[in-house]
Amino acid sequence: MKDNDFEIIKTIGENGEEVELKLLDIVNVNDVDYALLLPLDADIDNEEECEIVLMRLKQDDSDYIFETIEDEDEFELVSQAIIEDESND
Repeated sequence: MKDNDFEIIKTIGENGEEVELKLLDIVNVNDVDYALLLPLDADIDNEEECEIVLMRLKQDDSDYIFETIEDEDEFELVSQAIIEDESND
């Protein structure tokens, strides 16, 4: 499913509810793919309320699996790589 050229991903949130996210980008850090996602209902005009979700992306046969990044060091490494990449553009 697409929404203005963004893939729409459905996943289960922390409270067990279905959450729809826009796949904004896929980045590779240390040979691992990570997905940058934005909740479909996010208010992009309100930066304080707009939260981008970062998840590890793995491929299982022809399907993709989105995994929560539990390790703080891994999350910081990926976040910093994304920030550095954005500042180089």
